[in-house]
Amino acid sequence: MPKNHLYIFNYDFNENDLCKLESKYIFNDLEQDKLLFSNVKIEPSISAFIKKRLDIISFSDDYNLLIKAIKNENIHCENFKVEYIVLSDDVTEYKERLQKLREIGHSIEGEAKYTNPTVVYGLCQHQNTWYFGTLIKNNFDWHKHKQKPHSFSNSISQSIGKSLVNIATKANKKTSVLDVCCGVGTILLEGCFASHNITGSDINTKICKRTLENLAHFNYNATVINADIANITEKYEAAIIDLPYNLFTKVSDDTNLHIIKSTSKITNRLVIVSTTDISDLIIQIGFKLIEYCSVTKKGKINFSRKIWVCEKEIF
Repeated sequence: MPKNHLYIFNYDFNENDLCKLESKYIFNDLEQDKLLFSNVKIEPSISAFIKKRLDIISFSDDYNLLIKAIKNENIHCENFKVEYIVLSDDVTEYKERLQKLREIGHSIEGEAKYTNPTVVYGLCQHQNTWYFGTLIKNNFDWHKHKQKPHSFSNSISQSIGKSLVNIATKANKKTSVLDVCCGVGTILLEGCFASHNITGSDINTKICKRTLENLAHFNYNATVINADIANITEKYEAAIIDLPYNLFTKVSDDTNLHIIKSTSKITNRLVIVSTTDISDLIIQIGFKLIEYCSVTKKGKINFSRKIWVCEKEIF
């Protein structure tokens, strides 16, 4: 018996480990070959890697039985569209795919509409089983954040920002999360887009002003605290730290330790981004390293960001 939803992923080779880490914390399972069956229901647009979600209505290893099952559902829908999802192990020829789409369309009561349909249905084949259901796509509205008024050339990518939010919160929108060293708000914007309970902080007054301007540009409402992290006392269920990185100056271990140690006092869960190995610093603050992955920058094999998932040791 399959799960209720089939998720279709897409990512570059350098994002493979990050995608798997994210899927583990969203679904408590790992995507395989860019597919994942799950009973967890989330909007594809909260992730940069999830392209589509098929809410399964009927399935069968016999296509003719699938058609009968769809007819038995007595689906009535006006202005619908049916799309064929070509998966990696599907060898169905193009003409046959079109024929199957017509047969599916004839099994649904109502008029089809190919432009701006009210509902999109999907058909696909995986491991010799046919699946039919409602198709929900990543709307990519979050791409608008590329047009934010202020940006840094060395900021993390939107894909990483979205993943950090999902990993830190386990895709739970009620989880309170602090974006430490928030910069101009790359992570904050993605957290706000997905309606997370997220707050930002930065020691630089000018940067905080720019962050607030970026948030206001997209009509997002999030608190940005202008303070040294050591002076923040409010507790958070999770915190994300994108450790300061400058192309021309090396940030000292003392600075990183100050940031990590101070943050560890107000949360039990940390997701840290660094350009160097900070495993010793994690041990120093009494946290346990749970997960780790490395993401290379596209086109720059020698530059990578390391992502550390840590939790406070409980004795």
